[in-house]
Amino acid sequence: MTYVKLDGMYMDIVILSHLQRGPVHGYELKRKVSETTAYALHNNTLYPALRRFEEAGAVTKTAEAQEGRPPRHVYELTEVGRELLHDMLADLPADQAADEPEFLTRLGQFEQLTPEERRRVLAARAEAVRKQRAHMHDLAGRTAASPRNHRWGGLVVAELTDRIDRELSWIARLTELADE
Repeated sequence: MTYVKLDGMYMDIVILSHLQRGPVHGYELKRKVSETTAYALHNNTLYPALRRFEEAGAVTKTAEAQEGRPPRHVYELTEVGRELLHDMLADLPADQAADEPEFLTRLGQFEQLTPEERRRVLAARAEAVRKQRAHMHDLAGRTAASPRNHRWGGLVVAELTDRIDRELSWIARLTELADE
């Protein structure tokens, strides 16, 4: 994963899921997120999120003294934070369901959800992907009907359609596994 999207919820999910593993200071949290997501979490993303979580009662911040240096802040997930994380994982709104990182972030933590919650997330993604497929079908029709030769565009549309079909098959298999 090499994406950063501040308007999506998945970065909040990633931050809270790391805090769920135990108390951690900001620098260590940035390092752990980088190790699991393959990109550097910037201070201007991390600390505003931690501040929001702290204000919401989802995270506590404790100053830890360091010899000859300013105190280090250690963040810990609260019960409210655990509930918030669960609620964010269990909900995939239609406007986010087409966003692959939003979906994959939730899917990677399905063990925290009930079978019914898993099926709802998968159904939301499947619906969004079916809409993408309909759009690709429309593009394929327009490309084929065009008087100009759109060979390369047609190849792109065909590949994207194949990817969508593979994902729909994968989602069907995941739905069968949702009760496990």
